[in-house]
Amino acid sequence: MDLGLAHKRALVTGSSAGLGRAIAEMLAAEGTSVVVHGRDSDRTHAVAAAIRANGGDAMAVLGDLATDEGAAAVAHAAGDVDILVNNAGYYDGSLWTDLSSGDWTRIHQINVVSVVRMIGQLVPGMRQRGWGRIIQIGGGLAVQPVAEQPHYSATLAARHNLTVSLARELSGTGVTANIVAPGAILTDSTRGMVLQAAAVHGWGPSWADVESAAAATWFPNDVGRLGRPEEIAAAVCFLASVHADYITGADLRVDGGTVRNVT
Repeated sequence: MDLGLAHKRALVTGSSAGLGRAIAEMLAAEGTSVVVHGRDSDRTHAVAAAIRANGGDAMAVLGDLATDEGAAAVAHAAGDVDILVNNAGYYDGSLWTDLSSGDWTRIHQINVVSVVRMIGQLVPGMRQRGWGRIIQIGGGLAVQPVAEQPHYSATLAARHNLTVSLARELSGTGVTANIVAPGAILTDSTRGMVLQAAAVHGWGPSWADVESAAAATWFPNDVGRLGRPEEIAAAVCFLASVHADYITGADLRVDGGTVRNVT
């Protein structure tokens, strides 16, 4: 299926590793000109170079989106963007008792206000051109939080909420705003967390056993495994495509059934 992404330009924030990298790579494979964003120069340039080595079109942009100046610099370097994927975010796994008011403020700046900054920088151009896609990477913890990491879950909820508001604001403009909400995805950092839990709980001995146990007890879902970065990337590519013109304000969960509809 032709997604109609050739000759489009996409900025994927936080794409020097993990989910962001997978999204940037798949968009590039579909013919999109990709702006790879990160804060680590070596990693960010390496991802862009790898995309180009595979025949894709990519450039690297560095900047801290947690400041007005950093976000403006990234947007300026990215140029006219048709597709904005707000993936960059911060997670530390803290507990209620570990968190200060400053911790809550800091993660909100990184995970929420940074998203708003990029929307403010890039969406006016999309409006003017009459076409655009804003895709936020959210998560099931936005609607099904747990006791741990309350500040992180709250920022996901804010991302989900502001996306629906933005979709309504953009009514009739040709620009859509949607959410992709991953479950537990097997990135390098997630693998490390799972292996630590496996040592504590005695999961194993093989990785297949560990993953099955994690999917049954730690990240419960109906598929019985963790998701893969490419599965999130595929959802993003669909929502960015010409086939998703009639989808806006939607929450596309890619979580193996962790979160269930109740109505």
